[in-house]
Amino acid sequence: EVLALFVQQATIVRDQIVNANIPERMRLAHTLKGSARSVGAFGIAECTVEIEKRPDSKPLMKRLAEQIDDARDFIAAISR
Repeated sequence: EVLALFVQQATIVRDQIVNANIPERMRLAHTLKGSARSVGAFGIAECTVEIEKRPDSKPLMKRLAEQIDDARDFIAAISR
């Protein structure tokens, strides 16, 4: 259940963060960072740390989206 909630939150952040203004982007990244760390998604957490430092980086937004998609697929595979 915890992993399913994480996937839900991460997907929402993935969909919102690209179009968010800078303060909102930083808030979304910060929130996701804590959740990612709590479930062991350290790659996502590290990416959100970088987004907090460089919230205008489009490559970081793309990397975050890819990592969220990978985590979603992994969680779905182990949840079967």
